[in-house]
Amino acid sequence: MLQQPLHLNSLNPQTLERVEEESIHFHQMIAEISKVVIGNQSVIEALVITVLCRGHVLLEGIPGVAKTTMIKALTHALGLDYKRIQFTPDLLPADVIGTLIYNQKTQEFDTRKGPIFTNIVLADEINRAPAKVQSALLEAMQERQVTIGNTTFPLEEPFFVFATQNPFEQEGTYRLPEAQIDRFFMKLLITYPTSAQEKQIVTSALSRARMTVQSVVSRAKIIAAQQLVREIYVDDRIVDYMISLIFALRSPEHAALKEYIASGPSPRATLDLYVAAQAYAFLKKRHFVIPDDIKAVAYHVLRHRITLSYQADADRVTSDMLINQLLLHIKSP
Repeated sequence: MLQQPLHLNSLNPQTLERVEEESIHFHQMIAEISKVVIGNQSVIEALVITVLCRGHVLLEGIPGVAKTTMIKALTHALGLDYKRIQFTPDLLPADVIGTLIYNQKTQEFDTRKGPIFTNIVLADEINRAPAKVQSALLEAMQERQVTIGNTTFPLEEPFFVFATQNPFEQEGTYRLPEAQIDRFFMKLLITYPTSAQEKQIVTSALSRARMTVQSVVSRAKIIAAQQLVREIYVDDRIVDYMISLIFALRSPEHAALKEYIASGPSPRATLDLYVAAQAYAFLKKRHFVIPDDIKAVAYHVLRHRITLSYQADADRVTSDMLINQLLLHIKSP
């Protein structure tokens, strides 16, 4: 098992010190969010990792499991501007990105910018709007810019899309286009709390004292930490291990996997897995990546990038089951 990088001389000697110093702020962020969100600690940690990687997040869970509360708590901890868009069947693309309004006085078209012009967009219940509205986010998520009419407007950094969705089995939901899904850095599954956690939720709700989330990082610290994460060392053997996982999902050799996978992750998934492992190592106050970092983030980064076959649906096989099988059978360095 690889526990330290091979090429120690290639590391910046100041990187470890900076990682230990800067990661403290993001552990404080996790603590702040945990004040108002009880349980799902791994999901909260994954949200912070996404921030460090300049990514976008899709949270899935049934109504009432604190998806929106979790994202709002994160926005307060980040101290950034955010806007919430409630996605509904009658929503139009112009309601998201903006539109051109004719001004009778000047006899010209004025640009009216939509709520996407902010640091954080909370796309609530994104799969309750049709595909044409969901696709309005594509340019913003990938290029970090928005085109209205013939004019392209850059979005302010940092920029994140945090979207929630209900399971597809529920009434009034639409499947997200595959191009849309692939642009989400992570897909996080929100589960029910344990009995002890639910008791704590009830006790907190009945208490008169409401916990508030404090901002713990500045805009400059967020951008600086994002740059520092890219300096985390990744050994070639780690890269080979990561690519072997991706190719096992993209072109499965094992018959049991082949019948369940219609298509595998894109190269974008490989890049996202790479930087997610760097961010996980950063949170663990390490200046290099080990195989366990890949394993820790693999489910979040890959689960939504595997298109399952009809046979998988019939046998109730999930993406997480397939990823688990690979992590068990593919030897790590």
